[in-house]
Amino acid sequence: MEDCLFCKIVKGEIPSKTVYEDELVKVFLDINPSTNGDLLIIPKKHYNNICDVDEKIITHSLNLTREKIYPLLKEKLNCEGLTIVENNDFGQDIKHFHIHLTPRYKNDNLTNKFNKDILIELDEVFKKLTN
Repeated sequence: MEDCLFCKIVKGEIPSKTVYEDELVKVFLDINPSTNGDLLIIPKKHYNNICDVDEKIITHSLNLTREKIYPLLKEKLNCEGLTIVENNDFGQDIKHFHIHLTPRYKNDNLTNKFNKDILIELDEVFKKLTN
């Protein structure tokens, strides 16, 4: 996609702080990090979201996270955990499939704040999903 920010990064039209790259994906530092070492994994081919991304990309990205990237973050940045997030459509700022890898540290003060007032009863949610 011509106007896609991530496609421009893949093509080298926009610089990135790349920490890993292979024939399928590029892994680089997020320019708006939540913690030290906040990374994005993007496929080199453009996919909008999880509904159209090739299964090979998902498998490769998660294996890469488990086998190389998370160990690298633990070794070099001494992170104590890792949050993995992938947004689709609403909440997805850049419409190019990507996975956020956020290293977690004690005292990083990251929270998952949400509006409890809009939540419905768990049983009601279960019924909606299973009927």
